[in-house]
Amino acid sequence: MQTVTAPVRIADAATVRLLRPGDRVDVIAAEDPSAGGIARVLARGARVAKVPEPLEGGAESGALVVLSVPRATAVRLVGASAAARLAVTLC
Repeated sequence: MQTVTAPVRIADAATVRLLRPGDRVDVIAAEDPSAGGIARVLARGARVAKVPEPLEGGAESGALVVLSVPRATAVRLVGASAAARLAVTLC
């Protein structure tokens, strides 16, 4: 299985500050519940490759984390980030 590195914007910047390279996370997409959206798991056990330094004043827009995932999972993550807020749970 070929893995790629995928930059993913997580909605809660404080959660991203808890992560370190090598950690394993599940990535969850939470769509707007008022529009009938649901939460779904997009990636299980994704390896954190890098946690870039946060930009000043950028916490309102979440924080970036770089994950090592299979190529198909990277496509799901990038696609979902356009329509949903992404969250992570530590494995």
